Parts: sequence; structure tokens; C-alpha cells
Amino acid sequence: MANNFNPEEMMRAFTSMKMPGLPDFQAFADAQKRNLEALTTANKLAMEGAQAVGRRNMEIIQQVMSEMTQAMQSLSVTESSPNAKAAQQAELMRTAYERAVANMQEIAELIQKSNGEAVSVLNRRFAEALEEVKDLVKS
Repeated sequence: MANNFNPEEMMRAFTSMKMPGLPDFQAFADAQKRNLEALTTANKLAMEGAQAVGRRNMEIIQQVMSEMTQAMQSLSVTESSPNAKAAQQAELMRTAYERAVANMQEIAELIQKSNGEAVSVLNRRFAEALEEVKDLVKS
């Protein structure tokens, strides 16, 4: 049996093969760092938004309690006919309802703004990450 093994031919075959490139581990580590930074920023924005909502909610509660106390005092001090008191109470209820709706709308807008900012950070990073993956695949 003849030995047809030629080392030079073998080397030429190996060098002509296209081997997939090894990933750039530093680029991968940098991308993961940017992912974590984006996540941290989004969490921070969400937490700040939740704190702002909580603070505003407490302010609203304090305001409502103060107004309710004043309304009760004004109703108890005023000596007027039952019809006048009923009209005054109806007006207080209407005002309280309108204020409650406005307050709920304000809180909802605060939540939406906070969530929007956090999601925006994540969406931006996701788009960047997709571009990074495309660049890595091209190399």
C-alpha cells in the first residue's frame, strides 16, 4: 500500500478553507456592559417615576383632606335653608369629582411618562445591540 500523504497538499487545503471567525470577546463584553448600563438606567428612571407618583399622590391626599375639612366646617357653620345646603353640597361634590378626575389624569400621565422614558432607553439599546450583532456577523 503506497503512502499518498503529502503534507504540503494538506497545508494548502487547510489554508484555503474558510473558517468562521472567532467572536471578538472584548466586543461581546463591551456590549454586555452597555446592556447592563441601559437596564440600570431604565430601572433608575422607573424607580424615580414611581417615587414621583407616590409623592404626588401624597400631596393630592393631603390637599383633598384639607379641602374636605374646610368644606365640612363651612357646611356646619352656615345656617341656611335645607335647599341651600343641598345645593352647596351638590356643588362641593361636583368640584370634588372634577378634581378627582383631574388628579387621576395627572397621576396616569406621570406613570405613562416614567414608563415611556424607561422603555425608550431599552428600545434604543436594543436597536444598538442589533447593529452590533450585524457588525459582528459581517466581520
